[in-house]
Order: sequence, then C-alpha cells, then structure tokens
Amino acid sequence: MQVVYNRCAGLDVHKKTVVACVITPKSSSGWHKEIRTFTTMTQDLLKLSDWLTSHNCTHVAMESTGEYWRPVFNILEGNFEVMLVNARHIKAVPGRKTDIKDSQWIAELLQHGLLRASFIPPVEQRDLRDLTRHRSNFIRERVNLVNRVQKVLEAANIKLASVASDVMGVSGRAMLAAIVEGSASPELMADLAKGTMRKKHDLLIQALLGRVRPHQRFILAQLLCQIDSVDETIQCFDQQIEEYCRPFEQAVELVDTIPGIARRTAEIIVSEIGIDMSRFPSAQHLAAWAGVAPGNYESGGKTLSTSTRKGNRSLRTILVQAAHALAHTKTYLAAQFRRISGRRGKKRAAVAVAHSILTIAYHLISCQEPYKDLGVDYFDKQRPESVKKRLIKRLEKLGYQVSVEPVPAAI
Repeated sequence: MQVVYNRCAGLDVHKKTVVACVITPKSSSGWHKEIRTFTTMTQDLLKLSDWLTSHNCTHVAMESTGEYWRPVFNILEGNFEVMLVNARHIKAVPGRKTDIKDSQWIAELLQHGLLRASFIPPVEQRDLRDLTRHRSNFIRERVNLVNRVQKVLEAANIKLASVASDVMGVSGRAMLAAIVEGSASPELMADLAKGTMRKKHDLLIQALLGRVRPHQRFILAQLLCQIDSVDETIQCFDQQIEEYCRPFEQAVELVDTIPGIARRTAEIIVSEIGIDMSRFPSAQHLAAWAGVAPGNYESGGKTLSTSTRKGNRSLRTILVQAAHALAHTKTYLAAQFRRISGRRGKKRAAVAVAHSILTIAYHLISCQEPYKDLGVDYFDKQRPESVKKRLIKRLEKLGYQVSVEPVPAAI
C-alpha cells in the first residue's frame, strides 16, 4: 500500500494510561516501530508530546473513547496534526486485542491514509458547545424536579395540574407555597390565581382540596428549593452563553429566523455546527453527520436498511424537539410535518422536519440571508388538481354531490 505519512503515531487512550506507537523510516529500508506507555496526568502527557516531537512525528491518530481523548487532545493539539477517529471504523483483527496491538493498528492505518478524521471544532466553538450542553443538562434536571413535584401533589390528592397548564407558573408557585405553609384553605389558595386563571376559581377550589400530610409538605419545600437553585444556575448559564455567543451572533440571529426555533435552540445549533460551513461538502453531509439523514445500506441491489445513524446526539435531540414544536404553527415546515405524519407517523415526520431545519440552517449561514417561509399552502400550490380531487372524493364519501367551478381572476 502507498505510504501517506512517513512519521506518524497511533494512540490507544484509556482512563489512566495512553499506549503510543510511533512509526518512522529506518536508515536503510523498512519501518521502525517504537511503543511506550504514559499515564494520563498532565505531566506525563507533556512527556508524550516531547517524545513524539523527538521522533519528528507530524500526524497522530487516536480513538474517540468517551471523554478520555480530551486531555490528550488538549496537550497535542498545537504541536501535531491530531486526528480523532471513530472507534467503529478501526476495529482490529478479531482475536488479537491488546492495548499495544491497538496502538500499532491505529498507527499503521494512519501511515497508509486509511483513517477518516472526526470533526473537531475550534476552541471558541468548543467552549460555547460545553456551555450549551451543560445548560441543557440543567434544563432536563429542572424538568425532572417538576415531575417529582407533580408526583407528590398527586399522592396528596391535589389535582392542580388538571386545571393549571403550568404548575410552576406565577399562580402555581403561589399556591404551592401556600400548600407548604399548610395554613390556607382551598378557597384562599384559589384566590391567589393571576390572569386568566381567575376564571377557573371554582375548579381550583376543587383541585386544591386534598389530603396533604406533613412529610409531603417537607418534600415539596425541598423540591421547590432545588428548582429555584436550578433556575438561578440556568440564568447564569444564559448570561455566560450570551457573552460567548458574540463571535457567532450573526449566525445565531439568522437561525433564529426559522419558525419554531427559539433563541436557545439557535444557540445550540450554532454551537454544534459552527459558522464555517466549508467543513461540510454539502447540507446532505451535515445532515448525515448530525444523524437526521436516512441510512445507506444496500446489498445485491436491495436496500436493506434506511435507519438513521447515531450522529451528533445533542444536535439531533434539539432538532427533533424543534420539529415537534413547530408542528402547531402555520408554516411550510408545519405543512411538511403534517404531510409526512399522515403517511409515516409523527416520529418519522419529526426526523424529516429536523433534516429540513438543519438544511435550512446550513444555507442561511452559508449565504448570510434570513429565512423566507414558503407558506403553509406550498404543497397545495404544487399540485392543485390532486388536492381538488382528494377533497371532492372525501365530500362524496360523506354523501354530498360536489360541483366545482374556478373563481374568475380579479381584474
């Protein structure tokens, strides 16, 4: 095979150790392999960097093993061309599995140019990505806490969630505080309602008539304290993300023009894909990388599977959530969701719309133009005759005789 890199190294990364294999040309002919093991402490990783430099290595490859590759990458990033590869793409020969053989196998694959590097964003984008991902974790934690509050209320015969759309809203929090105190009657707690909740005064009295025990009041008090703490943390993250978003502000604003995409969602999308779309050959490549494109598995002229790949889990999750959110709007993407969900179900429709959202974001950032919606009636305008026949057929099934005449065009 053709040798692409004359001086390269393969790393088998673990939690506590890194096994490194360096391949360099011999003075006469052939190749020299040298293997050493280092710990993952920063001081030892610096020794690893010096050792690779002493062999004049230009390229280094390692597996993307959880989070363990990050400390190694942080040390080697500035001195070598570091290639992070998918572990599934470089499986060694079965039955010959050791850390030393793994590092040799990675080095040999790299030497012959048989590895495909994973996308590693620049430092600024990685910082923003860390912030948005941790904020998402806190948001999910808050949802879990709210669900626990609801569980305690149900156990105490309090049916507040059956009347209030948001238990943690202004009215709901005031009523929960009164429940924790334990001194207010259902009538007095119902009087705490604000805004449109006042119209449900009688229902609130019935919903707040429960059997709250002392230990349940204690649990509610602790859960509410936890929710307040998480709310403060999320607010701090919002401020920090806003500061780190300044280099990406234009891209965030462009993605925010897509219906169903809120500011937080736009920040997550930009933090995951960046602003340099030249890293992806096309929008289809970006969708495949994110895991919202159909799979490609064909053999013998037959398509065996079209399941989506794993891709970028954080990006895929927020895109699918956005797809479900905009399904209730009057937009082109909502029309696409309803059109597909009728034939293939809501889950497949959500993935398809997530694909469209990401494709739109790719072109908005590439062209630096805001989104222009095609309209909720876009698909109807493409095939008006088919729509007319379908609607006539539905009315005829209901027992109506239909006669359709076109409206004369306005002069």
